[in-house]
Amino acid sequence: MARHIYSCPLRWSDMDAFGHVNNVVFLRYLEEARIDFMFRLAPGDGSPSFSGGSVVARHEIDYVRPLVHRHEPVTIESWVTKIGAASLTIAYEIKDPGQVYVRASTVVVPFDLEAQRPRRITAEERAFLQEYVDDGMRAEGAVA
Repeated sequence: MARHIYSCPLRWSDMDAFGHVNNVVFLRYLEEARIDFMFRLAPGDGSPSFSGGSVVARHEIDYVRPLVHRHEPVTIESWVTKIGAASLTIAYEIKDPGQVYVRASTVVVPFDLEAQRPRRITAEERAFLQEYVDDGMRAEGAVA
């Protein structure tokens, strides 16, 4: 299984009054990693994959331990746990070597901005996402 690795800088303004990264800020970190995964690493060379838009249908976050500000970035690993006809689920760990701060998942729905409605995942998108499916999971519609 391949995992997307994103190095996320911490900002002084990310901290709350208790001296650790605020829980809401973790959503921004997940967004940065997800956008880097879906758009920067998506098939290139003029491919329209993932360029039409997407919306978040659900977030689920488990805060494992506090993260305090420092100058070194934190690592966010992302992978796909489910590929449906018109949605996908991305799982994440925000971590350092040997230390997990957050485990999370996001359900993403591809969206047709012009028509203002959800759309199906294309064959090209599915092929790209399939490379990141967790070994223990089977994507819907995957060929054995």
